[in-house]
Amino acid sequence: MLSTYPRATGLWGADPLISGRHDRVFKFQNFKNYNNNMKRIIFTAILITSTLIAFGQNDSTKKTSDTSAEKEGLNLSWHYGRHHRDDSRRQSGKYPKAFVGITFSRFDLGLATLVDHGSFTLSPQNQFLSYRQWKTSNVGFDVFQMGVRLNQNFRIYLSGGFDWTLIRLRDNITILPNQPVLTYRTDNIDYSKNRFSSSYLRIPLSFDFRTNEDQRGNRWHFVFGPDGGFLLDGMVKQISQENGKQKFNNSYHFTTFRYGGFFRLGYGDFGIFAKYYTNDMFENSPDQAGLRNFSFGFTVGF
Repeated sequence: MLSTYPRATGLWGADPLISGRHDRVFKFQNFKNYNNNMKRIIFTAILITSTLIAFGQNDSTKKTSDTSAEKEGLNLSWHYGRHHRDDSRRQSGKYPKAFVGITFSRFDLGLATLVDHGSFTLSPQNQFLSYRQWKTSNVGFDVFQMGVRLNQNFRIYLSGGFDWTLIRLRDNITILPNQPVLTYRTDNIDYSKNRFSSSYLRIPLSFDFRTNEDQRGNRWHFVFGPDGGFLLDGMVKQISQENGKQKFNNSYHFTTFRYGGFFRLGYGDFGIFAKYYTNDMFENSPDQAGLRNFSFGFTVGF
């Protein structure tokens, strides 16, 4: 199901002039909605960051005696940076100990890879999703966590955050919104950037095995568990000389709820991660059945 540029009739067979006006209105409305969504996300991120810094500065001025006097039971906390180093000072007493708090941690930056029926080679029906491997990335971080410390070396926690998969397409195509199945159009335009992305609210459940602190105050961490996520939005972003910068928001048949597993291994605040989602990337699009998402890279903050 494709059409060629520059004729604007495309899949719909509309008059070029009228279709062009509708396209501009559609693009403007999508761009406006996207800007509003991004403003809300940026404002929330700034508010959370400011809160974390304020509480972090207050915490840094407390004396050690204040820390040792912390009551047992539910620990309400605001974390940023190397918060896990304070655990040894809080862990005198009986276990288990519950904790809940706002955090900025487990910042993931890595490469995303499409797995097609267990292969890293795309099948013929998915060749239009051919991508630039070194420019296809995964970014994510957590902003909330709650859990329980069972002892000094093991804790379980549920966290919430955001996760983006950014696919850098090779071909000069446009993924079309509001289609019965995942559909694209071949364009007679040379895109300097053609990115197809999804954003999810991620909710991983972590089982964190960690060593005792060494002389430097660091630990080794081995963390694994299930990872689920709810779709927030999909987006196509294109840059070309002909049309400048364009952004289109739509679900694009990205699966509404994805699930899989992950692991993290690290020392101190730095480590590596890998994530694999066991259900399909796209839903209600039969040709993309069996296409799944795998990502790996570096992580900061445990």
